[in-house]
Amino acid sequence: MQYIIGFIIALFIALTGVGAGTITVPVLVLFLGVPAPEAVGIGLMFATAVKLILVPAQIVRKNVAWRTLGFMLLGGVPGVLVGSLFLKHLVTTGSQNLLNALLGAILVSTAGWQLFYALRPPKEPRDPRDRSPLLSWLMFPVGAEVGFSSAGAGALGSAALVSSGAHWFSHAANQELLMALIAGGVFGAITGTALSTRIPRRPLRFALWVWLLILGGQFLFNSYHVWAATR
Repeated sequence: MQYIIGFIIALFIALTGVGAGTITVPVLVLFLGVPAPEAVGIGLMFATAVKLILVPAQIVRKNVAWRTLGFMLLGGVPGVLVGSLFLKHLVTTGSQNLLNALLGAILVSTAGWQLFYALRPPKEPRDPRDRSPLLSWLMFPVGAEVGFSSAGAGALGSAALVSSGAHWFSHAANQELLMALIAGGVFGAITGTALSTRIPRRPLRFALWVWLLILGGQFLFNSYHVWAATR
């Protein structure tokens, strides 16, 4: 089962461009019963492994804007370290249900925004001035969210590598499960890359965000029931 899950997740990453962590964490928690902190660590390390396969293909196709990436990492790397430390704090204090609720809120807000963005009418062309330096400030909170939940790890691949290393050394991952996911993910990434030019990306992304919105709602629903049971 883990091999199939790894294959499917990597396939969708290659076809849609959606980050591995965004998909992996809710699947591991809701379908395999993996504790949220462990799922975040696995999600980040799995994202890193898959990106090591997919990124070279994008570099060869000259789809990487190196200057923009540099500004993103300048703010993103410190952000993921802060997010990882916050996650470790929640684990240490035993705030499992709060962690699940926060993960659900991140999924719902991210998926909701993506769906809104996909459905809104096209805007007029913006001012062409280069605002890349602003990315360093914008990517700090994004990086913190990556380090905390692993969602968005695709947007900050190198920063996710830093965060995945932190999770690895804190033993916040099931290495046997991770290796099984990566084994399936290798074939999924290769298959998705081969099919990416033949399958339209937009409908797949839309369907995926709807599904993730539902999963995020399930996180919040479960967390509310646990909270209500303690009252």
